Amino acid sequence: MSPDPDVQGIASVLNAVREQQPVVHCITATVSMGIVADGLLAAGARPMMTETMHEAPVLTTAADALLVNLGTLSSDAMEGIPATVEAAVAAGHPWVLDPTAIGIAPVRTPLARTLLASRPTVVRGNASEILALADAGPGGRGADSRATPDMARDAAVTITDRTGGAVAVSGAVDLIVDGSQQRRVHRGTRMLTRVTGTGCLLGALTAACAAVSPDRFLAAVAATTWLTLAGEIALERAAGPGSFRLHVLDALDEVGQ
Repeated sequence: MSPDPDVQGIASVLNAVREQQPVVHCITATVSMGIVADGLLAAGARPMMTETMHEAPVLTTAADALLVNLGTLSSDAMEGIPATVEAAVAAGHPWVLDPTAIGIAPVRTPLARTLLASRPTVVRGNASEILALADAGPGGRGADSRATPDMARDAAVTITDRTGGAVAVSGAVDLIVDGSQQRRVHRGTRMLTRVTGTGCLLGALTAACAAVSPDRFLAAVAATTWLTLAGEIALERAAGPGSFRLHVLDALDEVGQ
């Protein structure tokens, strides 16, 4: 069987994650911490999780990359995130912004827009979140998108112009943009949307890839392709959403090996 060209295109990044084992500081939703931590370990990276103002800005300097996910935004995270991002940027670490469920939310929406000034290496979200981040749409219903990635293309380009980073828009066909570059990833399965935290895991994988690759566009493409390929493998083995979650973790270890 011929090698999968999508795997070949990201093999250098996958190999680098497995060889370098980057530490990813994850400020993420409490409901997704388990799958984020397990998924990073399965991919070959290492998770670190703390969000308080007193510790997170200090501990992030010991990591290789930072993920800021606004999922179940706590008071501790709301206070700790800006200082943690500032510390990560000062240390020269790549960081990923995942503006989960922004739109009508009165705290996380302005926070996400303010964080753009710190120039995230990659912004990762669904189409409604990207539209809301660019102030070009009302957002979705919670973490559910009301738009498609192609509907958010112009908003994604606007964000890349502001940050100088890449934007990854998740959907049935994922879209990654960075300046003049665009890539659509035609992989994956809808079953990924039936397991809590797979989007959060994608943000963490993106941070791990950005930690080992200076090419932010390639890092975003690699992470998206990695998880969607793992989803395809898991679907072949799973009886339903519960076993699918387990098989996704196994498949993250398997892709590209």
